[in-house]
Order: sequence, then C-alpha cells, then structure tokens
Amino acid sequence: MEFEIKTEDITEHDDEPRLYLCTVCDKRFSSEKYLSVHKQMHSDKYKCTECGKCFSSNTYLAVHRRIHSGEKPFECSVCSKRFAQAGHLVVHSRIHSGEKPYKCRMCDKAFRVSGDLNTHMRVHTGDKPYKCHMCDKAFSVSASLNIHMRVHTGDKPYKCSVCNKSFSRFNDLGPVAPTPLNFNQRLTRELISD
Repeated sequence: MEFEIKTEDITEHDDEPRLYLCTVCDKRFSSEKYLSVHKQMHSDKYKCTECGKCFSSNTYLAVHRRIHSGEKPFECSVCSKRFAQAGHLVVHSRIHSGEKPYKCRMCDKAFRVSGDLNTHMRVHTGDKPYKCHMCDKAFSVSASLNIHMRVHTGDKPYKCSVCNKSFSRFNDLGPVAPTPLNFNQRLTRELISD
C-alpha cells in the first residue's frame, strides 16, 4: 500500500527551516517530499471540472467532488447527521462522546480538534498573526480581524428588527432577540453609558 500525504495534512513547525520553495506560489516547505506533494496541487492531472481546484490524487479529487454532488456517505450513529468525509464524522462524534484528545501543555484546557488547540496556544504565546493593513491592530484569530475591519469599512450587517438600527457586531444586538421590554432596557443602558 502506498502512503500518500495530503497537502492539508502537512504541518510546518516554526522551528524547522523551510528551505524548499514552491516556484508557483512561493510557499516554503521543510523537506523535498512535502514540496513534491504540494507541487501536484498546481498540476491539472487531478482537476475538478466543476470548480478547477487541483488535487494530488484521484482519491482526493473523488472526495472533493462530493461537495458538488452533495453526497454524504458517512452517517453519525447517534444523531444521524451525515458527512462527505469520514474524518469529519470522527471529529463530529467527539461531540457525543465528549472526547477531547488535544490537550494544552500549559493549562487544563482540552479540545476536540487540533486546530482549536493551535489557536488556543496563542493565548499563552501572545502570537497575533492576523494584522490589520489599515492600522496597527493585530489579532490572534482571523474572525476577530474580520470583525475589526468593519471599523474601517463601516459595514454594519446586523440590524435590529425593532428600531432598524444597524450594528457591526452581532453581540451588540443584545443577548436575546429584541422585545420592546429588553430593547428599552438596552436603550437605557446605552444612554447611561454614553
């Protein structure tokens, strides 16, 4: 059986030198093997006819095609939710089992998904890789940067159904859907805080 590495499975560690450069996209890798697998993504050999995305094997292309077909062959035995990929079912199943296999070495927190642990570690390291290109602010998660950008764009996508006032953040609408009573309480809080 041939072992295949998916590009999305390749994790680069900050302490490893990334000497191998992809000449197509300028992404760097710590080994020739990882670079070789990555380069296959730029070829048209396994290309989706629907969206043009390229893959390193026919197997990964077939899994990707489920996005377009809507096929979800993997079903949760607890809640019957269906998934296009077996790995997504495995992660989902941890909701029911309570399993959190990714443990923080610096505190007691544990996570169902490795990416959540990686994001959490920024609490300890202070790393804020998401930088605003319009001001000096930086954020530890991309969602916070996206919300912050509304300060610059003036975008206010959340609208109160009672007063039609718009807000840049969902939480500014209040903890529950506005009713005349909690709307008045909130308005009072806003006037007091101004």
